[in-house]
Amino acid sequence: MDVLGKPIFRKDGIANVTAEKRFVDDISFPSMLWIKAVRSPVIRGRIKRIDVSKAYEVEGLVTVITAKDVPNNIYCPLESIGVGPPDEPILAEDEVMYKGEPIAICVAETLEQAKKAADAIKVEIDELPPVLDVEEALSPYSPIIKKWGINAFIYGSGKDGATRPGGIGHPFFKIIKGDIDRAFSIADHVIEGKYKFSPIEHAALETQVALAKPEGGRIKLYTSTQSPFLTKTVIENVLKLKPGTLNVIVEAVGGAFGGKVDVAVEPLTVLAAIKTGRPVKWRWTRKEEFIASSTRSGGVIEIKDAVTDNGLILGRKVKYLHDAGAYSRTSPYGLMKSAVNLCGPYYIPNVYIEAYCVYTNHQPASSMRGYGLWEASYAIEVQMEKIARTLRIDSWRIRFLNAYRNGQTSCTGVKINDAYLIETMKAVVEKIGVRLDNDLLAMTSSDWKGGLET
Repeated sequence: MDVLGKPIFRKDGIANVTAEKRFVDDISFPSMLWIKAVRSPVIRGRIKRIDVSKAYEVEGLVTVITAKDVPNNIYCPLESIGVGPPDEPILAEDEVMYKGEPIAICVAETLEQAKKAADAIKVEIDELPPVLDVEEALSPYSPIIKKWGINAFIYGSGKDGATRPGGIGHPFFKIIKGDIDRAFSIADHVIEGKYKFSPIEHAALETQVALAKPEGGRIKLYTSTQSPFLTKTVIENVLKLKPGTLNVIVEAVGGAFGGKVDVAVEPLTVLAAIKTGRPVKWRWTRKEEFIASSTRSGGVIEIKDAVTDNGLILGRKVKYLHDAGAYSRTSPYGLMKSAVNLCGPYYIPNVYIEAYCVYTNHQPASSMRGYGLWEASYAIEVQMEKIARTLRIDSWRIRFLNAYRNGQTSCTGVKINDAYLIETMKAVVEKIGVRLDNDLLAMTSSDWKGGLET
């Protein structure tokens, strides 16, 4: 409490403004090698042949790494916490699933030589029809792009999509509370909305970068990851490293916003260092960042609300299609966060939510600040505004009437005991000069005595 309301000196402030702070790309070592990736020129296709012979004619090339060089090539970042299926190759093996997917890497003495070698590699790909619409992906007429036979995530599934013992085995996340059918049968109004949103690139000033250095039987990895322990676990898994082999060092991060949670550059940088016995750096260009790094997901949220004449929401049905892109990454986790927040900070006694983690041939989606909450909040608040305008009720009143009160339960059955939306809204309207009706001013988050239940 002794720091509240007082200016606090940032420990890293001077280093930030004087450029003394060290980033990964500031580090170099003698005999350091560089990586350049060979990326898929098509959205979806079957790999027929990878011809690396011309690359070895390029001066300065040290080695070419393909899928056969990766000990455990198929992974999922969340596999270590029991969430599957592991479905993404470190390097594409027999197919490509999005434009820009890495197929091979060239390791050379200089970045220019690595690029020249990468350009010399010839990849033959038979193009296949892509899935580019999250709604069409679940259509019976859509091409199936996942090996388990459905373009949606299946909880508890393994590499082949077979449900593991104890797995849920459903292709969606479902929330049911109360009696949704009765809520709609007694409602005065049914108000529907369909809300679409597109993928968003984080666009951090620092692109993906990592540097790996062999050191006395161990590998020291310098990286700008946001999640060093997850990164370490994934690398040990895909490269089959013994515990204690890898030392992960996080240098200053030049912006991330959730975009450096995935292990985009680290495993192959470490593998290249092991294979060559020399320090290796991989730094993405801005173009690579845009075409190959994970994004915030796109998606579609359909909301159908059962509402009374005075604006109380009796029930809500939601269908949410989360576009994971080509692979799982952390989308299943983000989907669950979205699903449990699709009622927002509002009390809705009857709820039915189906949230699908859908695969398309877009570049993979993953975390971004407010992960899973932004998508839900966007759709919810536009829907609240639609209710207010449809019923010709003030926007503030709609939100006050439906705001959580202490003693109520969330859509997942959690008892609310720390509700502050009403008090927060009161503070906001006072600051911006909005006049509220006396009945709203009299409300508190603790005055709930039991409400309309169906």
